[in-house]
Amino acid sequence: MQNTSDNFKRTPFVATLLTGTFSMSISQSALSTAYPSFMRSFNLGADTVAWLTTGFMLMMTLMMPISPWLLNNVPFKRLFQTVELIFAIGTGLCVWAPSFTVLMVGRLLEAVGVGIIFPSYQTVLLTITDEKHRGRVMGTAGLVMGSALAVGPIISGVLLTWFSWQALFVFFLLVALAVLAVSVKTISSVMPAKPSHLDWLSVILSTGLPLILLAASFITKGNNRTMGIVLLVVGILLSALFARRQFGLKTPMLQLRVLGTGMFTKAVFLTGISYIALIVTTILMPLYFQTVLKVAPLVSGLSLVPAAVLLSFLNPISGRMLDRLGPRPVASLGMILIVAGFGLLALFAGHMPLVLAILLAAMCEAGNAFVMMPSVTAGANALPENLISHGTAVTTTARQLFGSAGVLAATLILSAAQRGLGSRSGGFALTYGVFAVVGLCGLLLAMTLPKSNQN
Repeated sequence: MQNTSDNFKRTPFVATLLTGTFSMSISQSALSTAYPSFMRSFNLGADTVAWLTTGFMLMMTLMMPISPWLLNNVPFKRLFQTVELIFAIGTGLCVWAPSFTVLMVGRLLEAVGVGIIFPSYQTVLLTITDEKHRGRVMGTAGLVMGSALAVGPIISGVLLTWFSWQALFVFFLLVALAVLAVSVKTISSVMPAKPSHLDWLSVILSTGLPLILLAASFITKGNNRTMGIVLLVVGILLSALFARRQFGLKTPMLQLRVLGTGMFTKAVFLTGISYIALIVTTILMPLYFQTVLKVAPLVSGLSLVPAAVLLSFLNPISGRMLDRLGPRPVASLGMILIVAGFGLLALFAGHMPLVLAILLAAMCEAGNAFVMMPSVTAGANALPENLISHGTAVTTTARQLFGSAGVLAATLILSAAQRGLGSRSGGFALTYGVFAVVGLCGLLLAMTLPKSNQN
C-alpha cells in the first residue's frame, strides 16, 4: 500500500471519496426524469433536451484518458478538490440557467469532474489497498456506485413532485459543497508524484473516442445516419492515430501497453460485456414494460429499482468471493446469471407477467455484480502498481465504448426484428436472444481466467 501523507486516515478518506463520487453518479441517473420539465421550461423538443445526457457522456469520455496523467502530476488532494469545485460550479450554472445554453454548459462542466473522478477513485482505492483485500474494498465501492442507479430516480421523483427541476441541481450543489468542505480534513495526497509532460496532440487525437459515441447516438436515433457514419469513420481514424501515438511515445498520456497483459485484456472484455448487459437491460426493459406489457411509465421506471437494489447488495458479496475464491468462479457465476436472464427473457417475451419480467431483469443485473467490479479488480491485480492508473482509465473508457456499441446493436436489432417479424414481442425475443449469445461469449472468456488470485 502506498501512502505519501503522514496524516492519512483511511476510513474518513474512503468515505469522502465515495460520497463525492456517489453524488456525481446520481447526477447522471437522475436527470432523465426531469426531461419533460426541461422541455416545458425552455420550449424545446425531446431530441434537443437529450443532449444534456449525450453531451455529458461525450465530455466524460474525453476526460477519462487524461486521468492517469492528472493522478501522476497533481497531488490527489488538490485534484479531488478541483474536481469537486468544477462540478459545483457547473451545478451552480444549472441552478441559475436562464437559457438551455447555460444549462448545457453547466452539464459539460459537471461531466469534466465525473470523467476525471470515475477512473481516479478506482485507481486510488486499488493503490491504497493490499492486493488480497482489493475485492472486498472494490465490492463496497460497487455497492455505493450501484445504489446510485436505484437512488437517482427516487430522489429526482421526490424532488420533482414538490419542487421545480432546479431543486435537483440544488441538491447536487449542496452535496458537492459539503464534500468539498469535509475534504479539507479527510482527503490526503496518497498517490506518488510522477511528473511528466502532457502531450497535447494525444489530447486532440483522443477526441476520436467521444466521436465514436456521438456517431452511435446519431445512428441509433436514425434522424441523421449519414452524419453518424461520417463521424464513426472520423472517430475510428482519430482513435487509431491516438493508439499509434501512445505506442510511439516514451511517456504516453495513456499507457496502452497494459493491453499486452493477457489477464488485464480479458478483464477489460469481461467488464465491457457485463456493462453491455447492464445498459441493455436498463434501456430495453422499460421499453418492454411499456410497449408489450402496457404498463404506465411510472410503473416501468419503478420496475427496475429491485434490480438496481439487488446489484448494490451483491457487490460486496462478490468482492469477498473474489478475495477468497479467485476470478474464474466469480466471473463465471456472473456470466451464467446474465446468459440465463437474457435467455429466459427471449423464451418468455411473448407471454410474460410483469413480476417475472422484473425478476429476470434483476437476474441480469445480479450477474453484473459478479463480473464488473471483480473483473476490474482482477485486471488491476495483474498490472504493476505504477500502471494501475492507466489500467483503470483504459477499462472505464473501453466500458463506455462497449456500452455505446451495445445500445447501438440493441436498437438496430430491435427495430429491424420488429419490422421483419411484425411483432413487438418477437422483436424483443430476438434481441434478448442475441445478447444471451453475447453473454455466452463472456462466459467462455470467464472460464479461461485463473482459478485463484495467483497471477
